[in-house]
Amino acid sequence: MNSPAFPASKTAAPTAGKPASIGADDMAMLRAAAELTRDINTARAGIYWPDMLASALLGYGALAGAILLTGWAALACALLAALALYRALLFIHELTHIHRDALPGFRFAWNVLVGIPLLTPSFMYENVHTLHHARTRYGTADDPEYLPLALMKPWSLPGFILVALALPFALLFRFAVLVPLGALIPPLRKLVWQRASALSINPAFRRRAPEGAFARMVLWQETGGALWALTLVGLSVRYGWRPLVTGLCVVSVVALLNQLRTLVAHLWQNEGEQMTVTAQYLDSVNVPPPGIWAELWAPVGLRYHATHHLLPSLPYHSLAEAHRRLSDHAGAQATYAGATYPGLWMLIGRIAKSTMVRREARTIVWKPGEA
Repeated sequence: MNSPAFPASKTAAPTAGKPASIGADDMAMLRAAAELTRDINTARAGIYWPDMLASALLGYGALAGAILLTGWAALACALLAALALYRALLFIHELTHIHRDALPGFRFAWNVLVGIPLLTPSFMYENVHTLHHARTRYGTADDPEYLPLALMKPWSLPGFILVALALPFALLFRFAVLVPLGALIPPLRKLVWQRASALSINPAFRRRAPEGAFARMVLWQETGGALWALTLVGLSVRYGWRPLVTGLCVVSVVALLNQLRTLVAHLWQNEGEQMTVTAQYLDSVNVPPPGIWAELWAPVGLRYHATHHLLPSLPYHSLAEAHRRLSDHAGAQATYAGATYPGLWMLIGRIAKSTMVRREARTIVWKPGEA
């Protein structure tokens, strides 16, 4: 995958281990980002609904093929199911950013059709992902979605990627066993909520108890997830385990794809310092066309992850146009170009190389509550 030509950046991108966490923001770029995208800031139901529904329908249809067929046909269906369900599942990211009144019924429909069946209801990301975008939290120990991966030991990367394969099995255990037990044992319920109720990568993150309308949403989503998980187990005991195991393996591939995408969504070079908005942007990644594969491993606008960090409320279908406008804007070009990269493997190689660089007299300290 090759990226379009950009002029050389006049603002130096962060060097390995030294993100631009201190210094002034590039106000020209920030103003341009806000001014150039005001007319494309509305979530369009005519795009969200067909995209999500078609992805889910294709995913479940292909999953049925993976269960019913054998040999290469089953494998082909399994791959297609993983890609389609991955796209459908990533609408959870949009749910954390769009206004609650923007798409009536979309959140409920997504949870019923995708979130609960895949045991990843939206409460596991809502009120978590927004902390990642908080100005004073990004890249610090209080960010649930950040670790200085580029500065860790080389063995940490394979572990980070491969742990995702176990996620669907862990989610089945959570909803089928821990949630019902938690209803009877309050301390267990509290522990499960704090430690196993968020799609986060920071092991130090502890989730606060839900309140108000969000607590009511959690209740029905978690109840639905538990009933669905118990139904899956019961049907498997009665009719055989192959459908459930096949489904879990397909979702393991989905989780693996998402973990690879997460690995290259940022440069992961910050060691806990608060960062300017510009520094957060330069620590994030865009993989724009002409490469076509990024739309498979970073769908629903996530190939423009750096642009998303500039404009978190911009709907996914507007990010490509926002990227085009900012790339063409003379006042924003220099810094904006610094977050553009050619593709997945280059980014994986970059972070892998970074973990293998010897850094003398430096110890990474990652303690909760320290910025």
